[in-house]
Amino acid sequence: MRPALHEELRRDIQAAREHGTAGLHHMLAYQLGWEGESASPKAQGKQIRPLLVLLTAQAAGGDWQKALPGAAAAELVHNFSLIHDDIEDNSDLRRGRSTVWKKWGEAQGINTGDTMLTLANLAILRLEETLSPKITLQAAKLLHQTCLRLTQGQYLDIDFETREHVTVDEYWEMVNGKTAALIAACTELGALCAGVPASVQENYRQFGYNLGLAFQAQDDLLGIWGKMDKIGKSNTGDLLSGKKTLPIIYGLSQESAFAARWEEGPLTAEEVPAMARLLEDEGARTHTQNATDSLTAQALDALHRAKPQGEAGEALRELAHKLIERTG
Repeated sequence: MRPALHEELRRDIQAAREHGTAGLHHMLAYQLGWEGESASPKAQGKQIRPLLVLLTAQAAGGDWQKALPGAAAAELVHNFSLIHDDIEDNSDLRRGRSTVWKKWGEAQGINTGDTMLTLANLAILRLEETLSPKITLQAAKLLHQTCLRLTQGQYLDIDFETREHVTVDEYWEMVNGKTAALIAACTELGALCAGVPASVQENYRQFGYNLGLAFQAQDDLLGIWGKMDKIGKSNTGDLLSGKKTLPIIYGLSQESAFAARWEEGPLTAEEVPAMARLLEDEGARTHTQNATDSLTAQALDALHRAKPQGEAGEALRELAHKLIERTG
């Protein structure tokens, strides 16, 4: 599936080099991990979202090759969100390399992200070449609704940084948009491409939705306790920026030593290791891991109800476990 996906993505971004904009094409290829220093499979990322589209399409009884335009669109949307997130979060590293905005500046970083989103919208429409116009229209609508949820989730994530109090319920609403929406859309899109009944599509959507929530909770855990050389980004950023992740919200709710220092004002880089230890001592790491485990179980239960078939079905189960077994 990966070689076919890469061919599809290369076809999609080719349009960016027209009209004398080969440099723009290079920025896109750099973000996708194909060009520039340290270009490698690691720099390409795990490509979880497009693989979910293709594996779901096959597991649901369809032809994964017919779902390739949808898978490419999902990967392009994901990378659009990463480019803009890195600018908004002032992140220097992504997948172990300099971020696009860090290399080329904020203005070109924004432009590269906008281009990636536009190409995603064009890619999804190519489903008409492999499937019916009706499915193509449904898929495009799903993608656009998902992009709206992504931006709403990112709005909440940024808004939380300057708010004194954020509840756990508000946290999950943010994650619903920022992370779960796209992963749920990928599994729903794969089922849509397979032409299964709405009830089966919903089971696959629930699988992706709960997997997305679990993935973000685990990502929050790694954002504080993960090892930088393994997660490919800083493990100090969440604490330094004041980001309200699940462990931090839990720690603040304990109204103990961590909360007392947090309320005094921004942390320094030197304080981060000690604050991370405080969070762990106050149970935040265990709480986050328990949430991750519970949501993973719900995701796998929904997948069981969808009755995935063959090697693709088994691959979906394995992928779910690998996502949550990341140790950083």
